[in-house]
Amino acid sequence: MKVLHLDTNQELLINQLNDLGFTNHEDYTSSKEAVEAKISEYDGIVIRSRFTVDKQFLDAATNLKFIGRVGAGLENIECDYAESKGIYLISAPEGNRNAVGEHTLGMVLSLFNKLNKADAEVRTGKWLREENRGIELDGKTVGIIGYGNMGKAFAKKLRGFEVEVLCFDIKDGVGDDNATQVSLSEFQETVDVVSLHTPQTPLTLKMINSSFINAFKKPFWFINTARGKSVVTSDLVSALKTGKILGAGLDVLEYEKASFESLFSTEMPKAFQYLIQAENVILSPHVAGWTIESKAKLAQTIVDKIKAFVIQKK
Repeated sequence: MKVLHLDTNQELLINQLNDLGFTNHEDYTSSKEAVEAKISEYDGIVIRSRFTVDKQFLDAATNLKFIGRVGAGLENIECDYAESKGIYLISAPEGNRNAVGEHTLGMVLSLFNKLNKADAEVRTGKWLREENRGIELDGKTVGIIGYGNMGKAFAKKLRGFEVEVLCFDIKDGVGDDNATQVSLSEFQETVDVVSLHTPQTPLTLKMINSSFINAFKKPFWFINTARGKSVVTSDLVSALKTGKILGAGLDVLEYEKASFESLFSTEMPKAFQYLIQAENVILSPHVAGWTIESKAKLAQTIVDKIKAFVIQKK
């Protein structure tokens, strides 16, 4: 089988596929049109987020048997159309779920203890102790929206705290020893912290909006390490201004390009200008699942799934 690699990844991915007898070609610079012109030569592609694998691309990929995406989601692939052509789709949420869980917990603790604000002040000679008095996570109710690989990983990290963990998911029966599954109404009635762990789908686009936020009984802290387009940023900012949202940790933003590799294609929106000035907001550049360890785990997961697919087809 010939495999075309369209993004750089941990070297073990190509090395192990070589050992398994695959022919591996690398093309990290050609235009999408140039790749499309030669894609019929390949049985598989491995991609991260370089471009969208759309219907036109898939129509040109006449011999394609699998697509491996080195990441948690498949939103840059026309999944239904690919599957209608018999193309097997592979993702690797198992590879970076621990990293996402740790990053999410780090954001919560940093917000609660005003670590970014305090650090910036001390660096300018300000020693403001009372103004930086924090709050404790123990005793709080943490709510997780989307209880798949990432949500479960975050819940596992909370086991050392005296907290109640609730989860809401469109699938039934996903709760476990680490989180109790509840209805949306009970979730919105109870939680102190909301952590978003949903994939990008038509159901989740702009899901976190004013109507959703205002349905919560109490002011709450909000964390998003999932997808930026699930949040209406202007509505989030309005809630931060009124105190309905007490603080936010955002690893992803509505304004990201589809490749996740850059932030803006136009000028900086007003809502983002507010976020970068707000002391109760922590921002990171879509790196929650982007650790040294997860890079290797993601690659290994893709190799293992490709190997299993080939064995199954024999």
